[in-house]
Amino acid sequence: MDGESLAAVGLLEALSRASEILAELRHPFVRSEHFSYFLPSGGARVGAAFILPDGREVRFEVSIVAAGDAFHVEGGITAEDETLLELPRRTVKDIREGVAVLDDYVAEVAAPAGPVLDRLLEEIA
Repeated sequence: MDGESLAAVGLLEALSRASEILAELRHPFVRSEHFSYFLPSGGARVGAAFILPDGREVRFEVSIVAAGDAFHVEGGITAEDETLLELPRRTVKDIREGVAVLDDYVAEVAAPAGPVLDRLLEEIA
């Protein structure tokens, strides 16, 4: 296998890990579903969406997009139009570095899930 093929395999593995981590997010009082889809220009977004009792959707998500000769990685948590966590867009030239950033962003997005959902539920009550 050549270097580009190995890099593609590494990216698919990273997206699979990210999807699995975010799909495992749960809250006992909020229903959720995980999602993954391709983005234009050779990218993908994975995450989990929670529907609060008041109907708002809370999304925990990360994405990586190839554009030109670089990879752009983003991540965050949103509740409808409100940004609760926005990780800075990181642009890297090497796919291996992009995978490392994606892995870091998944951890940063997933870590506060319980407290974020608890706070939003308290605001409803």
